[in-house]
Amino acid sequence: MIAFLEGTIAEKNPACLVINCQGVGYLVHISLYTYNAIPEKGNVHIHTLQVIREDAHILYGFADQGEREVFRHLISVSGVGPNTARMILSAMTPSEVTNAIISNNINMLESVKGIGAKSARRIIVDLKDRLEKEGVFQAENLGPTDNTIQQEALSALVMLGFTKNTAQKAIAAILKKHRGTVVSAEHLVKEALKSF
Repeated sequence: MIAFLEGTIAEKNPACLVINCQGVGYLVHISLYTYNAIPEKGNVHIHTLQVIREDAHILYGFADQGEREVFRHLISVSGVGPNTARMILSAMTPSEVTNAIISNNINMLESVKGIGAKSARRIIVDLKDRLEKEGVFQAENLGPTDNTIQQEALSALVMLGFTKNTAQKAIAAILKKHRGTVVSAEHLVKEALKSF
């Protein structure tokens, strides 16, 4: 399994990316979210997920781990393949997708091309409980902090020995307290450690 690629952008378009990793060009399929988040040229670090089918081995690339996690959840739903998941993440940000699922917003999911009412309901039924158990909170409970900062703080707290759920609750409480201000990952970790 290829977890990430780091190299130089050889080619970039809204659907895919070619990354030159020491002379080997990797074709990586991306969403519009990732397309907008990465530079036009130069070095890039992309999180990846390899999907193996009978007729192909396909690499999907993500600007951050949060997007990859949402993609993984989406493709676990019956009837939602990688291309559909990529279409959803091209129409909405990862946090908008999780918020739509948690808040039962069928209309928001249906607004994505190729997603009907039946598919939208199935996504919500299959993923709502799972996302809530993992401690994914709705955006109105969080400040406008970059999801990458939250992920970095969460990883640090888990490495320090705290359970994922406990760490996520602490981070959510801190973000609620600091509504409207950007909080760094280091600040989140320090504040969380004080709250335990």
